[in-house]
Amino acid sequence: MDNFELCKMKALTLPLLPGVYIMRDKQGQVIYVGKAKKLKNRVSQYFQDTASHSPKTRIMVSKIADFDVITANSEFEALVLECSLIKRHLPRYNILLKDDKGYPYIRLDTAEQYPRITMASRPEEDGAQYFGPFGSRGVTKGIIEALNTMLKLPSCNKKFPRDIGKDRPCLHFHMEQCAGWCLPGKSREMYLDAIAQAKLLLEGKYKTVAAALRTQMLAASDDLNFELAAVLRDKLNAVERLGQKQLVTAGQNRDTDVIGYGCTVDKACFTVLHYIGGDLIHKEYQVFTVPEDPIAAVSTLVAQYYLDRETFPKRILLPFQIGDSEHISRYIGEKSGENVHISVPQRGDNRHLVELSCENAKEEAQRLTDKEAHHLGRVHLLGKKLGIENLHRIEAFDISNLGNSDIVAGMVVFVDGKPRPSEYKKFKIQGIIHADDYESMFQAVTRRLLRYQNGDESFAQLPDLMLIDGGATHVATAKRALDFLQIEIPVFGMVKDDRHRTRALVSPSGEEIRIDNESVIFAFVGAIQEETHRFSINYQKKLRAKRLRYSELDMIAGIGDVRKQQLLRHFKSLAAISEASVEELMIVLPKNAALAVYGHFRNKEEDK
Repeated sequence: MDNFELCKMKALTLPLLPGVYIMRDKQGQVIYVGKAKKLKNRVSQYFQDTASHSPKTRIMVSKIADFDVITANSEFEALVLECSLIKRHLPRYNILLKDDKGYPYIRLDTAEQYPRITMASRPEEDGAQYFGPFGSRGVTKGIIEALNTMLKLPSCNKKFPRDIGKDRPCLHFHMEQCAGWCLPGKSREMYLDAIAQAKLLLEGKYKTVAAALRTQMLAASDDLNFELAAVLRDKLNAVERLGQKQLVTAGQNRDTDVIGYGCTVDKACFTVLHYIGGDLIHKEYQVFTVPEDPIAAVSTLVAQYYLDRETFPKRILLPFQIGDSEHISRYIGEKSGENVHISVPQRGDNRHLVELSCENAKEEAQRLTDKEAHHLGRVHLLGKKLGIENLHRIEAFDISNLGNSDIVAGMVVFVDGKPRPSEYKKFKIQGIIHADDYESMFQAVTRRLLRYQNGDESFAQLPDLMLIDGGATHVATAKRALDFLQIEIPVFGMVKDDRHRTRALVSPSGEEIRIDNESVIFAFVGAIQEETHRFSINYQKKLRAKRLRYSELDMIAGIGDVRKQQLLRHFKSLAAISEASVEELMIVLPKNAALAVYGHFRNKEEDK
């Protein structure tokens, strides 16, 4: 009996209770998570009339080897559990909201002597305070820069109090964007007051900060200190702008979120427009493949969006009724302690807001559809130029070295015209003492293909086209590796002109195919070559930097591999280690080792 029949029989034994079902493939990987009012009825549908399923569902069902279920006390509990499991497993066949990396936080550790406002990917249990999540890394960076500039906090890499008085103040001080905290005599209490104001702003209490500034401004004016009053006035205006326009992107103080959905033939988009007092202040969106059931898709995304947040609006407007709105409203109410009204407006201003959100969604879906059509179009033209049918995956190789050391190869991957960084590969060339691009290329291509032949899953998919950064001899070397392993893949070299632009592709036999007269192909191949070169040279620089910093620490008696790792993990760089005091070094090292490190770098300074 095959897996399909076994799963069908198992589904018929399930209870008529609410819960969550977890579909797994033959490797045991979770490929889909869903919830049900009645587990038996919902799960059984997958294994009944498969002809009525959508193509995507049929493919998913064909990969199910087994499934698990977790019963819940209510549909509400099933919804919360479903979102938690989706976030944990990121199943391939679920519609997934952006990873948390897309929604960063602001970190503030007030336990430090001189706290800094920094960006973090996610909250940690480290005693610091976290604010957010914010809409994007760009938005978060903008808020940090605005706070630092407005409150004249440092944005440099200096560490206080260690670096106070050690160097001249930087350009930010001279541009009046920083109070010059690195100068001797600056009050730490004033610094902490500025941090306290930043904390209030991040908590959304900008009216409190504004009121205090207004009182100080009026007092300065009464004392005829007009210069100070002008400074406070500018700061007050900055606080009000920041509070009303930027900080709300974290979810604080917004009164309305408007959900939108729109689609083209190929792409769909989910949008959230954030409003305060009728003013649109921020937009978030996510584009994905058109779902077979838009209502279920929007319901899933709304649940994922709000069940993973700490702050909420007062009301949420939807484009259509979703099945989980009552449960989502209950969850938000329990978490925030306030009622959140969820509705589907039918007319009036609220309906116009929903229509605007849906129009935004459709525009984003259309933009990505057009972009993907452009990517596919240039791949089609390249395939036609080279006589390759069904060209989808391209792998490109480049060799990088500095003299005879740190010889590396980089492999980049483009799929349907777009880079796939998660599949890029690095090769540290082995056994070659003197720089030899040809033998290095032979080794890199051979190792990549051997990993495929040995069943390495990360190398499981062969390319439809292999591109080599170099001329006829380089590509002939790659062809030699392919022939050695008896693998047939079209391979061409990318030849540059005297201005370092890709002018032609060259075959293993030396035949050149001109592309500089075809703008789309010329730009596409040029982009591949530049990306390949960037990736390989960055890897080479990283290895060189690592070798240099380790070689410096290797010269110090009593500093082995473990202590080197501890030092670099704590101080982040060799420069910071070299500037550290004995007391700071003793945080990581025993006293004798700390004295050895301190003495090594001080002796170097005296020898200069």
